[in-house]
Amino acid sequence: MPFFTYKAINNSGELLKGIVEDVDAVHACDNISASGLHILKIRQSHRLADFYLKKLRVWGVKTGAVIEFASSLAVMLRAGLPLVTSISDIALTTDNRRFGARLLEVKRAIELGSSFSSALAAHGDIFPEIFINLVTVGEETGKLDESLSEVAVHLQRMEDLRSAMIRALIYPVFALVGTMGALLFWLIYVLPKMSSLFASMDVKLPALTQYLITVSGFSQKHWYVFLIAPLAFYALVMFLTKKESTRYYVDAVKLKVPVLKMLLSNKLLALFAEQLRILVTSGVTIDRSFDIMINVVDNSVFRMALIDIKENILLGSKISDAVKRHEALFPNLVVRMISIGESTGNLNEQLNYLSEYYLKKLDDISQKMGKMIEPIIIVIIGSIFLIIILGLMSPIYDLISEIGKK
Repeated sequence: MPFFTYKAINNSGELLKGIVEDVDAVHACDNISASGLHILKIRQSHRLADFYLKKLRVWGVKTGAVIEFASSLAVMLRAGLPLVTSISDIALTTDNRRFGARLLEVKRAIELGSSFSSALAAHGDIFPEIFINLVTVGEETGKLDESLSEVAVHLQRMEDLRSAMIRALIYPVFALVGTMGALLFWLIYVLPKMSSLFASMDVKLPALTQYLITVSGFSQKHWYVFLIAPLAFYALVMFLTKKESTRYYVDAVKLKVPVLKMLLSNKLLALFAEQLRILVTSGVTIDRSFDIMINVVDNSVFRMALIDIKENILLGSKISDAVKRHEALFPNLVVRMISIGESTGNLNEQLNYLSEYYLKKLDDISQKMGKMIEPIIIVIIGSIFLIIILGLMSPIYDLISEIGKK
């Protein structure tokens, strides 16, 4: 939907500016007027401006605010409070002003006759599709509070998944930056001084020392290359990941690197189990559930597996049998638990167990990541500085040997 910027005054005569997203200018005017404002000027933004306005509207609205909203609303509805009153109370008491403004827009849409799910769908940039699907189910079954509780649990698990991945990557990034910084210090400041000393000693330098002096000279003149190279490598990986023709191969390599494989595999399995659990719970059909997961997953190898699983299910296979075809990605535990869920009719419970299991496993890995890669970092750093020290000590040892002979 397009965005509209407007100027309006309230009943106190105060001039206000804002942004709304609506189907057209007429509906935008109706919604703004319904909030008690008198429109002075309204215009539709251009396509490029739409992009930045969308970013601006989402900026500052974090997942935590959406989780808190779902939890609080579930409690208030369970206590018997009306939906509109509950949304209004949360909007006026939330610490996030941007999110509060969006909730007031949701409230106004409901007052104008929209369903709760339709009002949320107008703000799909902050309320994910699964949120809207579960609210729709809650409206149809009359158990909106239970649906909102499920939403809160699901979003919290997704947030825990994201946090675990960030925690796991913090140590490697800092270790890499620290190593590069120490290496640059030696190449730019320490080695030049030592090379001047070697020149004054008038001794024949070993090949290793000459190589280090050459690298040091290059580092002094082109130090920025060491800063640009990692960024260029990252940009290349991102470029290859964006291209459809190379994305699969990049993702396949990621799943073969030992430590990275363990991290990504558990993340993908946790995402698969949790997404399928919440979709099955919300009453979404299996084929539609896999369509949603295919769009959500960010690994092409895993995505191709999900596409194949969906096709086999449509051909009549059980979910467990279709998943078993991809044993390289799905361990026996996943296949077994899904099979039990299918045979007993409690698939959502088995998926819930798998979701909790892999989220816990991923959290453990993220906390132990530092200890796991510490030996690798020590070996790399030790090797680099061993080469430097050997290169520095060899000429000094040769000089001492010559003096001893004389």
